[in-house]
Amino acid sequence: MDILSWIRDQLMGFFGLDPLLKMFASGDYRSLLTVDGFGNAIAPIIPLLLVFELVRGIVLRRTKREDYQVPLLTMVLNRFIGNFLTIAMVGFCVGLFNRFAPFQAGLTWYGLLYGYVAWELAHFVYHFLAHKVRLLWCLHSTHHAPVAMNLSVNFAHIFLEGAYADFVRTSICMLLGVSPPLLVLIVIIDSFWGSLIHLGENVLPKGKLGVFYRVVLTPSHHRVHHARNVLYMDTNFCNLLPIWDRVFGTYMEVHEDVQIEYGITRPVKPYSVLDAYLGEFWLLGRDVWYAPGIGNKLLYLVMPPGWSHDGNHHTAKAAKEALQMQQRSGTHAEAGI
Repeated sequence: MDILSWIRDQLMGFFGLDPLLKMFASGDYRSLLTVDGFGNAIAPIIPLLLVFELVRGIVLRRTKREDYQVPLLTMVLNRFIGNFLTIAMVGFCVGLFNRFAPFQAGLTWYGLLYGYVAWELAHFVYHFLAHKVRLLWCLHSTHHAPVAMNLSVNFAHIFLEGAYADFVRTSICMLLGVSPPLLVLIVIIDSFWGSLIHLGENVLPKGKLGVFYRVVLTPSHHRVHHARNVLYMDTNFCNLLPIWDRVFGTYMEVHEDVQIEYGITRPVKPYSVLDAYLGEFWLLGRDVWYAPGIGNKLLYLVMPPGWSHDGNHHTAKAAKEALQMQQRSGTHAEAGI
């Protein structure tokens, strides 16, 4: 295969155009009524929006190299390493856990409603643990490392995170009776929406999507999730329906008086894919190496990011408690107490 053909194949794969072109060439549009056909129809939307977002930002001079370089290079790296893992992990979990489901929710409107509630629970569990278990945070932190919000951030993941996420979400859905065909449909919808909520201010300045803001998680909500501000830390773990965020008290709306700062709490080297990809693993390894005793070494793996064996914790929970104390002290001072 010559280099031009390879580039063409990569572009066609990225934009998801091959299935659509084959359908247009055949003139048979009945596949659009199938789950796979629906997925093929919406696949090009997010890549095209990414290009539109990038070009518009350049034209309006709002785009910096730092905003896109790390996410896009991470995406290229992952295309070479991790794509096959998703199919393998999902297939493994379906075969292992589907037999234990007490019932099977199929492709009906009520099945879709139930299945999506189950999927959001599974996504919440995966996402919550990714923020609360340091070893899992090392997998997830690459997605939070970018210092701006745009569609390219959707592709910024270390390749191993997909295997972990697929294992947790697929296993829970299988045990809760989500049939494999229904799961495929849900994943298609959720992947599309999960990409869409990364739209940046260049396209959607407020990102609230009008009346949908009160019903679903919008780009505005997800910008809050990606913020490193103490107020916003560890919120909005769901993807489309904020059901479980409301149940577990992690739902958060944007505060107009608190400007969102994107990224993680430590400074990531500008333009460094290596630091964004493996920096947290390096820091975890250093903490484990210097920790006294096997117990403390193991605790560094499973405790939240910022936990320390000497009690000098810098976790999100500790930071929020300190902020709340500061706010209460300020309120008392203003009241003359």
